[in-house]
Amino acid sequence: ATCLYAVYDPVTHRITIANAGHPPPVLLHLGGRAEVLRVPPGAPIGVGGVDFEAVELDAPAGATLLLYTDGLVESRLRDVWTGIEQLREKLAATAQLTGPDHPPPLEALCDEVLDMLGPGDRDDDIALLAARFDGIAPSDVAYWTLEPEETAPGQARRLARRALARWNLEELTDSVELLVSEVVTNAVRYASRPVTLRLLRTDVLRCEVGDDVPQLPRLRQARATDEGGRGLYLVNRLARRWGATRLSTGKVVWFELNRG
Repeated sequence: ATCLYAVYDPVTHRITIANAGHPPPVLLHLGGRAEVLRVPPGAPIGVGGVDFEAVELDAPAGATLLLYTDGLVESRLRDVWTGIEQLREKLAATAQLTGPDHPPPLEALCDEVLDMLGPGDRDDDIALLAARFDGIAPSDVAYWTLEPEETAPGQARRLARRALARWNLEELTDSVELLVSEVVTNAVRYASRPVTLRLLRTDVLRCEVGDDVPQLPRLRQARATDEGGRGLYLVNRLARRWGATRLSTGKVVWFELNRG
């Protein structure tokens, strides 16, 4: 089996990609230029004993990332690299139809890509995914660095409260303060370097807490006699959704709350 895994940061407009033997992704820029991204191919999943190399690339707002299986670009009638070049040309030609300032609709873009296949080009299953990078405006981002000290949770609550007031989201204050305090408390308990706190305002409110400890948290049910261990339980109960992502520098624990 093969896999291509990508993590997009809408604030920094960067994307981190790791590949396990999958065809390379294609990035369609807003102006209509399409490029095959140079991502180390890596070994397929299951080979074992092989490290996967992650690369970080620019992901400009308005650009589109296209992921696909080899059934789209390889058949009895063409080799894989010929198919990838035809895909790149098809994407660029389709983008020219909507002009330099307007990216093509995603569904229409996928339809155009599939239309390039001839009767003899469907030798294998085909999966196609197009993702648009919208980005987040700086005015919708709040970011802080906290020293790993016992005062950090209280500082995090105050900073979050001010950001919510600035965004006219005071109705979320109680929930955000509670959950931010719990997640930051967990982070500073084990971190040896400064902890990061980031709030993002989109159609939901997203909170991200980063630290230098790679171990991911696990949800568990605290016993009645336990003094702690209820932080993630509260996050799981109150948040719209939550999760944790391991990074090369440690991890990020995040949660989202509905607005209004």
